[in-house]
Amino acid sequence: MTYYEDDEVVPELTLRIDIDENNNNNKGDYLKLREYEEGEPGSPRRWSCGKVWYWVKLAFFLTSVGLLAAVFIKWVGPFFMDKEVIPIINWETTTFSTPVLAVLVFASVALFPTLLLPSSPSMWVAGMTFGYGFGFLLIMSAVAVGISLPYFIGSHFLHRIQGWLEKYPKKAAILRAAGEGNWFHQFRTVALIRISPFPYIIYNYCAVATHVKYGPYFLGSLVGMVPEIFVTIYTP
Repeated sequence: MTYYEDDEVVPELTLRIDIDENNNNNKGDYLKLREYEEGEPGSPRRWSCGKVWYWVKLAFFLTSVGLLAAVFIKWVGPFFMDKEVIPIINWETTTFSTPVLAVLVFASVALFPTLLLPSSPSMWVAGMTFGYGFGFLLIMSAVAVGISLPYFIGSHFLHRIQGWLEKYPKKAAILRAAGEGNWFHQFRTVALIRISPFPYIIYNYCAVATHVKYGPYFLGSLVGMVPEIFVTIYTP
């Protein structure tokens, strides 16, 4: 590439400096100066194009995810609620007596997380049937069981869960922070993880692999899930 300066043609050279790290001749380090070829890997032009292409792909990905989320919220979610969830809830409330419903709600909220199933519909039933006071107490007692069973079950698969976490070091770093520090630090970290959007069901099994003690895990989970439970009860 050339440019003009004072009516003279001046060539523009782009140089790359390579340091020979494998120099075994004991003659000291030396530099290699060479000119970049157009489009060569590592050249400024190629790097700039790669960066632009990265942002284009990222924008396309985020746009696609946003459109899918909008479609789900606008059409898929309400359709599923009207055709599947609400009829089941109405059937439960009209078929079973109040004591039986209490047992069903407790069992589903306590056992569904262990089976990797959502328990939000059962929380809705608790709120509609028993009110916000007794319904909240019923859900909290069931949640105490629901967070404990996966913790103890996961201890039997500790090495396998740790291997899974090692595949995702960046995401696992947040979870591993819960196992560090003293009792209060673990309690606070678990509570923050429960408040965060991190999947509730997955953390139940992953917690034991982070070496967090059961006491701060149990209390931190209960405290951190209070806002979610209140929102779920009030949702219907």
